[in-house]
Amino acid sequence: MQENYDAQHIQILKGLEAVRKRPGMYIGSTGPDGLHHLVYEIVDNSIDEALAGHCSDIIVCIEDGDIIRVEDNGRGIPVDIHPIEKISALEVVMTKLHAGGKFDDSSYKVSGGLHGVGAAVVNALSLWCEVNVYLNGKLHVQRYKRGIPEGDVAIEGSTDKRGTTTRFFPDTQIFDVSEFSFDLLSKRLRELAFLNKGIRIVLHDERAGQEKTREFMFEGGVKSFVQYLNKNKEPLHDEPIYFEFLKDKVTVELAMQYNQGFSENIFTFANNINTKEGGTHLSGLKAALTRTINDFLKKSKLSKKMDDNLSGDDVREGLTCVLSVKIPDPQFEGQTKTKLGNSEVRGITDSVVYERLTNYFEENPNLVDTILEKSMTAARARAAAKRARDMTRRKGFLESSSLPGKLADCTDRNPANCEVYIVEGDSAGGSAKMGRDRYFQAILPLWGKMINVEKTRLEKVINNEKMLPIITALGASIGSTFDLDKLRYHKVIIMADADVDGSHIRTLLLTFFFRYMQPLIENGHVYLAMPPLYKITAEKKVFYVYDDLEKDKLIESLAIPEDKVNMQRYKGLGEMNPDQLWETTMDPARRMIKQVKLDDFVAADEMFTTLMGEEVPPRRKFIEDNALSVSNLDV
Repeated sequence: MQENYDAQHIQILKGLEAVRKRPGMYIGSTGPDGLHHLVYEIVDNSIDEALAGHCSDIIVCIEDGDIIRVEDNGRGIPVDIHPIEKISALEVVMTKLHAGGKFDDSSYKVSGGLHGVGAAVVNALSLWCEVNVYLNGKLHVQRYKRGIPEGDVAIEGSTDKRGTTTRFFPDTQIFDVSEFSFDLLSKRLRELAFLNKGIRIVLHDERAGQEKTREFMFEGGVKSFVQYLNKNKEPLHDEPIYFEFLKDKVTVELAMQYNQGFSENIFTFANNINTKEGGTHLSGLKAALTRTINDFLKKSKLSKKMDDNLSGDDVREGLTCVLSVKIPDPQFEGQTKTKLGNSEVRGITDSVVYERLTNYFEENPNLVDTILEKSMTAARARAAAKRARDMTRRKGFLESSSLPGKLADCTDRNPANCEVYIVEGDSAGGSAKMGRDRYFQAILPLWGKMINVEKTRLEKVINNEKMLPIITALGASIGSTFDLDKLRYHKVIIMADADVDGSHIRTLLLTFFFRYMQPLIENGHVYLAMPPLYKITAEKKVFYVYDDLEKDKLIESLAIPEDKVNMQRYKGLGEMNPDQLWETTMDPARRMIKQVKLDDFVAADEMFTTLMGEEVPPRRKFIEDNALSVSNLDV
């Protein structure tokens, strides 16, 4: 019998109930991203104070127990009585959605938190929250529990400080996780310091056993950002191209520098928000850059060597660029703000970049020739890569219906259920083929060392006999034509020996995925198998352990004489029988695998450049700095 549907079924969520009912609408998710988004919302309010010229220092602290504290020396949230709500303005800001100073152009010319929901949402999703406002010589305090005030704003003493301090503890009823990542917070705070030159941002970790501090302050702004990104690369010109320009109330700040590499790294921001999906400002930048360089090509003697214009990909090869725009009324897609939608910004960015780049290139003709030479080399390489791709496609090598001979495929055809093990060595590959579950597990053995893609262009990657089987097995193509929807396996598991050679294989594969199949990592499809280091047999019981510390603890806990313990140390995957490989490394119920995540693109890019790039000094320094922390080199 169908239940009646009438007016009594229509719910009205009051106050912050809507936030607690549907947190994903406001912070994106209740996982790690959403948890850290709480911190960003409060910090963004402090940054807005800095943009308005009232704040110079911001301190973020992870206290013991994963409590967050954010301090600034801004004006302090107003505490006087709101004329309409008849309660303290502080309480309005902390408990009412779409309330704040961001809607008044006289208070904030530019703001990242345009929706006015930040502080209220953080309050609503916290088990408890307290705000201290240092204003007019007084300390004003209000405390909340799950968004509801525990009392009125109270004066709790005198002070010579000014600013706002917010402490909160996320509600474990809302979030799937509760532990904050120091590195994730560092990434965002470092970005903010680069984007707001002269502002000092300090991050403390006060959790027991994890104590550390990082301080960020960059007088050069986005120019310093580009120099930081290129520090382990080989720049084509010493000083980054830099300018800042105001047009129609939109500030465009750009820094760019070419290097000898083959990857492009472009970071775009709007009102300090990292617009990871780009938007109108990125479209304007790309159009202006391509048009400018082609204009100079036509006027150059080098034009005789080109039959056609340079493409956008050609002119951006080896480019590191940071574009930051500040807009009075930004339009983002959703509260998490990953794509800028203001249509007028495309034209403004295009005209500003075209005009300023043209002037810069006219004053630096030698630099123009250098960039043209690199872009023309990229164009020739792109044409060669296209020919190689077309040739391999005609032969069927890039089509999912034509799979490499060494691949032992699974029978299930639903990619969401399937996983492929990329296994080091034919011996281990043979054991994996016999030990696997053929229904959902595919095995692709590798033999020998593959090329280092950090030092080569796409056409050589496509033609490489070691890389082609991986490309064809995954079925999603490579580079700009990579299509995640065509991926044949949703788990791509790298299985290599626990030694130096195995580490090298893993690093080479991860470099390849990062440079040419980045959506694989971004969407969580790449994993590392963690094979055990020891098999320990005691009193007819078998234990597998993964490092020496775990081995010592196990032997101590067994409390039996050592001569009664049989210990086998695995030197490689090939030493394991198929049933042992299944039990330890392939059985979903018992195996240990680690998901490869891309939390910090800048740090990942720096690491791959350091370890796999052309420059030797940064690699040597990395080894020297980290050598003492390596306890067992072949583990």
